[in-house]
Amino acid sequence: MTVLAVTGLQREAAILRGPGVKVLVSGGRTDALEAMLAAEPAAEAVVSIGLAGALVPGLSPGDWVVATAVASEAGRHATDPTWTEELRRRLAPRGYGTILGSDRMLVTGADKQAAHRRWDAVAVDMESHIAARAAARMAAPFAVVRVISDGAEQDLPPAVLVGMKPDGGMALAAVLGDLARNPRQLPALMRAGRDAGRAFRALADGRRLLGPRIGLADLLELPLDVG
Repeated sequence: MTVLAVTGLQREAAILRGPGVKVLVSGGRTDALEAMLAAEPAAEAVVSIGLAGALVPGLSPGDWVVATAVASEAGRHATDPTWTEELRRRLAPRGYGTILGSDRMLVTGADKQAAHRRWDAVAVDMESHIAARAAARMAAPFAVVRVISDGAEQDLPPAVLVGMKPDGGMALAAVLGDLARNPRQLPALMRAGRDAGRAFRALADGRRLLGPRIGLADLLELPLDVG
């Protein structure tokens, strides 16, 4: 059996793939991710991993966040405490606590601050709540570990919303078209690109620290104490 790693973008998936890890990419479509996970009958474990937006000040692009729980409109799901502690030990994350799973991207600072007030979450992504439900269905250990790509007070430019293909790739033509219609967003778009680059580098570095199966192997291979 394999570890299912759930993420949003093909660039994240390229970093995460490896022996014993199967990556599912949402491309920002929660319905598609639901269908992909429904087609997976079982998994050794499920992890939501990739980029996320900060909901609290003090978290910057490139900072790691490890979740103790996922909150969403559908309810609250705790993460596996042993696996979560192992992720925390290896990564020394700047953020630790609840992550919000959202069906839509939060692109303004006002939206992020409102989400924090409502959910008391430190970060937000679009996959963790769906991965949590799949893990519960499979009775599999579940964890969430994310890298911040945009700050809590940062407004993302409109081009970001059109920049993702359904398969998780980058829709460059759509981004350039939106930029041509609204060139004043160029500085914000350049900043978002720099911040995302910092986050992707942190994801690659953390992936190496987490080992072949994202911190899980050591937990499942503990020697049996037979006295």
